[in-house]
Amino acid sequence: MKIVNEMFAGSLTGISSKEQEKFLEKANKEIENKRFNKLKIAISPNLVNKDTLKMLKKYNVSTVELEVQSTNDYILKRCGYTYNLEQIKKATKMIKRNRFKVSFQVGIGLPDSTRLDELNTARDLAKLRPNRVRIYPMVVVKNTKLEQEFKKDKYEPLTLNQAIERCKEVVYEFNRKHIKQISIVKQNELNESEETEIVAGPYHEEFGQLVTDSIWYDSIVEKIKGFNVKVRKVKIEVNPKELPNVTGYKKENAEKLEELYNVSIKAEGNPDIKIGKSKISVLEVYSD
Repeated sequence: MKIVNEMFAGSLTGISSKEQEKFLEKANKEIENKRFNKLKIAISPNLVNKDTLKMLKKYNVSTVELEVQSTNDYILKRCGYTYNLEQIKKATKMIKRNRFKVSFQVGIGLPDSTRLDELNTARDLAKLRPNRVRIYPMVVVKNTKLEQEFKKDKYEPLTLNQAIERCKEVVYEFNRKHIKQISIVKQNELNESEETEIVAGPYHEEFGQLVTDSIWYDSIVEKIKGFNVKVRKVKIEVNPKELPNVTGYKKENAEKLEELYNVSIKAEGNPDIKIGKSKISVLEVYSD
């Protein structure tokens, strides 16, 4: 079996064709040195054409990530993006026709974007059957147009809780459409200099974990409510890799269950349980 070790090389948006090729040549050296055997790049949908795709194939690119942000044409124009939904569809078809994998990068909390806009974006993109989706919440970075709007009260970033809930709903929407490879962009991938430039918005070094923990919390609550008894304590068995998601970041899930439902949990790792699955059993109930 051949293991595909893929490197995310970065974005080609905003640089000339000559610079793009120079960029890819440098990234391809990692392939030649056998540190990786495939490359992934990001690019704006309006920059996808036959020549670009031919160049990507030349440099061992396997996945093309479209920097989609939204499929709402008004929001795209409002944010200064120079593409629209039709161009997203066209670019996706071209990429697939040339046998690349397709990934979408989706923004949450864009200017004038609502929860419904983001769910509609997920529905639109799911119809295009991507191989992957990456979701990220919008933060305000210093010395940007968005910072100017923020200072003039023309843009209000999401709170941390709002961003978690809206990211989670988009994940649920993609799941309903059977898109399985979904991830939350790791905000702690920002380097220190960039991190200090964030002036507002839902930044958290463990943002992805918070979203995953919240999804697990919803699942646990749903199963607890399905019991025909008033539960006091439950045992939750999951794959050992997912134990931290059950109890939550700094045990927040366990504390919320105790506070809101008077239920305590005992989390145990079970290697026989598949990732994403769980087994919940009642250990103690309230007596009448």
